[in-house]
Amino acid sequence: MLTGLVCIACGRSYPPGDHQTCRVCGLDGILDARYDYDAARVSLTADSLAGRPPDMWRYGELLPVPAGIQRPDLQVGWTTVREVPRLAAAVGVRRLFLKDEGRNPTGSFKDRASAVGVAKALEFGYQAAACASTGNAASSLAGMAASVGLPAFIFVPERAPEPKVAQLLMFGATVFRVRGTYEQAFELCRAACERFRWYNRNSGTNPFLVEGKKTAGLEIAEQFALGAMLDGALPDWVAVSVGDGCTIGGVTKGLHEFKRLGLARVMPRMLGVQAEGASPIVRAFASKSDLVPSGADTVADSIAVGTPRNWRRALAWVRASRGAMVAVPDEAILEAMRQAARLGAVFAEPAGAAAVAGLRAAVASGVVPADATVLAVITGNGLKDIRAAMSAAGAPHDVRPDLTAVADIVER
Repeated sequence: MLTGLVCIACGRSYPPGDHQTCRVCGLDGILDARYDYDAARVSLTADSLAGRPPDMWRYGELLPVPAGIQRPDLQVGWTTVREVPRLAAAVGVRRLFLKDEGRNPTGSFKDRASAVGVAKALEFGYQAAACASTGNAASSLAGMAASVGLPAFIFVPERAPEPKVAQLLMFGATVFRVRGTYEQAFELCRAACERFRWYNRNSGTNPFLVEGKKTAGLEIAEQFALGAMLDGALPDWVAVSVGDGCTIGGVTKGLHEFKRLGLARVMPRMLGVQAEGASPIVRAFASKSDLVPSGADTVADSIAVGTPRNWRRALAWVRASRGAMVAVPDEAILEAMRQAARLGAVFAEPAGAAAVAGLRAAVASGVVPADATVLAVITGNGLKDIRAAMSAAGAPHDVRPDLTAVADIVER
């Protein structure tokens, strides 16, 4: 039920098709997918959802993949939501829930986008797909492409963590480790896609990838509005880490669409969280001005983006929700990794834990009230970045093979 694409910079409309950005605005002209919501309201109902498979494709009326197009057959989406009262107390809110996106096939939220991207590549007749990524988007593309036999070409910056690079190689992707920044890897990937006619999966410019990401917002809305966790109410706030801007834009769009169909009553407010070392969108939000590119120096590699492409979408949706944005230091992110694991039993990579760190900062500053109910999206599994995890967790105790050494440590 895709009806067309609209440039979020100038408002020009395009018919459904193989478009990346606005022909007039260029890379600044990010396109947004639009649907026939009247038709979707007829078939996408609470009763119909009850009988659908528990994955992201249950929202087919609001996805840009036509019926009959091959798509990855991996279990993507419908990830768990758990209430974590001990973590809520530590953060300072009345109730806190975690949505663990690390349970997706390649261990991150990005599987939602890549599943749509691979399906669109097949729909448009491409023989290969490519992306630039600090890790998770690349891993997810490699995995989804492998599931349908589509070659994948991946461009990663030098700082990409080894576990993520290992995933890429194991899935059979051709990996280019670019001696430079993420932005340089992005531009090299874009040029390669044009030269070799590979499908460009980069969610910063591809309008269809955000549609996969929005399924997390649709799920959150369904899991709460049609579930028993809050007696049919949605959380007051939803916290999401922000890199390029398309993740929070997608999640918020999904929440909005669920409400637009009459399946939820009230929209949550959005809390966007960036690392202090890569926070150009937070600064643009605070100054109410256009984005100024910045450096990207943070332990949270998945959100280490100094020149985000989707900043307009992120700002528009956060403002539409009456939300807020905060930046947190790496030390707070590492502490949130420990707390999420020890008080919430979720092993989060730094970018995923950033949502928890940002929530704690927002509560401390009075942005989020202490009596709020909040959901934090944990965007990736901690095994994605073992170096950061070990930095957060600390070292094991080395002991001699006798009980006395163990007893000494226990007593201390």
